[in-house]
Amino acid sequence: MTETNIYDAAVDQTAKDAYFTAGQGQLIWARFKKQKAAMVGAWVLVILILSGIFASFLTPYDPTIAGRDKDYLNGAPTIPQFCDDNGCSLRPFVYALERERSAKTNFRWVTTVNTDKRQYIQFFVEGSEYKLFFMTFDTHLFGLDEGYVHLFGTDSTGKDIFSRTFHAINTSLAVGTIGVLIAFVLALIIGGISGFYGGWINSFIQMVTDAVRTIPAIPLFMALAAFIPDTWSAEERFFFISVILGFIGWPTLARRVRTHLLTERNQEYVLAAQLCGASSGHVIRKHLLPSFTSYIIVDLVISFPYMVLSETALSFIGLGLKDPVNSLGVMLQNVTSADVLLNYQWYFIPVIFFIVLVMAFVFVGDGLRDAADPYGDTKK
Repeated sequence: MTETNIYDAAVDQTAKDAYFTAGQGQLIWARFKKQKAAMVGAWVLVILILSGIFASFLTPYDPTIAGRDKDYLNGAPTIPQFCDDNGCSLRPFVYALERERSAKTNFRWVTTVNTDKRQYIQFFVEGSEYKLFFMTFDTHLFGLDEGYVHLFGTDSTGKDIFSRTFHAINTSLAVGTIGVLIAFVLALIIGGISGFYGGWINSFIQMVTDAVRTIPAIPLFMALAAFIPDTWSAEERFFFISVILGFIGWPTLARRVRTHLLTERNQEYVLAAQLCGASSGHVIRKHLLPSFTSYIIVDLVISFPYMVLSETALSFIGLGLKDPVNSLGVMLQNVTSADVLLNYQWYFIPVIFFIVLVMAFVFVGDGLRDAADPYGDTKK
């Protein structure tokens, strides 16, 4: 054998040894990386999450202030450019907007674009204050020294849709995170008790689980919305919606935990732990639950888009979050009128972000589910 063949054989043997000695997490990651759609979805998801977290820095304006640009209500997106009829520039610029009364519109106020007056975009500019990681900042990624720049246009109150969209992503993800964490804790506790003890405890818990699963979400929120005081702040409503989504989202994961524990509780390693004097809680926490940690992680990722969809649907029909809170559901309320459909198509830009966010979660969840399947390689 030549030196090249010997080296290739050694590399192959090392790869085989690494595969057979790898842990469960390493095997899942190795299978996950082979799925291109899942990897693309993961990168898109990371970008959207970071965009939501740093939304206050990435966007130029405070999205909660109505009338930020009173002279540009329902304004079209202002697209930065480098060249026009007057020449090119190394810095991006937008045109100045001027508001005047026109005889053609019965002397109503009309906003016109002055193509002879450039306004150059500045980077790392000072603006409205915001809090990030418990610290106060006033630096924004970009902005204008004079006037305003609206990459996605403005709504009927003059709010910047670009700023609202990125803050809405952060809000919807935060609601989904709190809801998933509450559902996760409840599912582990309830499903663990049901699966480990069995008997009449299992029967009683399953009746409760089935009862919770049959509760229709929309009528439930309609009833709860009638009891929510109008004096509640946006933060109180936000926390309330998150908690309710968590309390109605645990049954599916709880049943999966119960099924696994019913199978594993009679295994020899469980009996050995009990003979050594381990308590039931210790056996569940240290032996049974870690045996299918990967599946729990997959269920958590798959649960995220359903939580985001639930928040968006409830806010869309007016039962969830409301202004001045910015969420994807709140923003989607503005696209239902015929006036928007005909004249202000830029209102649909947040819809694109919503679709991309949900699809990214779906691709990552499907990829993790296939990667966590120990028989996935044998099925191909």
